[in-house]
Amino acid sequence: GGISLPPPGGDVIGFRRLDTHFFALEALGSTCRISDDGFLEITSKELHGAAVFLDEASVTATENVIMAAVLAKGKTTIRNAASEPHVQDLCTLLIGMGAEISGLGSNLLTITGVPKLGGTEFSIGADYMEVGSFIGLAAATGGEVELTGVDIVQLPMIAKGFGRIGVSWNVTGADSILVPRDQSRIIQKTVSGQTHKIDDAPWPGFPADLLSIITVVATQMRGSVLVHEKMYESRMFFIDWLIRMGADIILCDPHRAIVNGPIQLKPAEVASPDVRAGMALVIAALCADGVSTIQNIYQIERGYERLSEKLLGVGAKIRRMT
Repeated sequence: GGISLPPPGGDVIGFRRLDTHFFALEALGSTCRISDDGFLEITSKELHGAAVFLDEASVTATENVIMAAVLAKGKTTIRNAASEPHVQDLCTLLIGMGAEISGLGSNLLTITGVPKLGGTEFSIGADYMEVGSFIGLAAATGGEVELTGVDIVQLPMIAKGFGRIGVSWNVTGADSILVPRDQSRIIQKTVSGQTHKIDDAPWPGFPADLLSIITVVATQMRGSVLVHEKMYESRMFFIDWLIRMGADIILCDPHRAIVNGPIQLKPAEVASPDVRAGMALVIAALCADGVSTIQNIYQIERGYERLSEKLLGVGAKIRRMT
């Protein structure tokens, strides 16, 4: 069989190569090419197990190989596999459908192909990106919020990142946390007295998608912090919008920025370049003294279900224009 797909869209955060996907699927017996009109064409007569090494721990490449390998003939090993919670969720779902997968939560997955999959019941796990975003929202605005449906196990490295800029929370139940109003709001120094750094890393490191959130939160804290986005060369450019709103940020290069705070942000008309930067701009707008307008909100709503409803629920003054 085969499939022809248009090139991927989504967030405008930098170059997102497809090589890792293609090389891995080709190892399983697929033929992958880009047509003259830019479409992705993938064909295969029969998939077979293989030893796959991913040259980057890509979440979507890992998921693509997993889904192909569960019905391929023989055993597949995936080394340098992404281990994010949503990858683990996919594996758990497939196991419930009859797939044979071991190594969940690690960077080495072993998959033995099965003839077919069946039905199952499955509940989607907590979204740590949304949890981190609302932690940032509460901290930046000086509010207090209790979050339920949280997977506490997912939070240690996120807690370290937020802790460096003076933000903490209390575990109040098996799946709930309270972000209190009373925070230190002081950005920490390193043990040698230098400016601290927050950088992203593959799971279980600090998630790249929360760097935009932590950047805007840092504008409301006392001190300076270096934010280092290692993965994408365009994600940090949303900082131009924050600077328009009055933020004191030095963009050192496409990957690094020094954030100084605290600063009273000003209202402005801005546009969301991607889902996480868009949420960061929402937080900035709620910190600003006045009315802000955010364009391209469809980008934000791709990653946050019922966002307006939830924001209204925690006391935000917000109105969806279209």
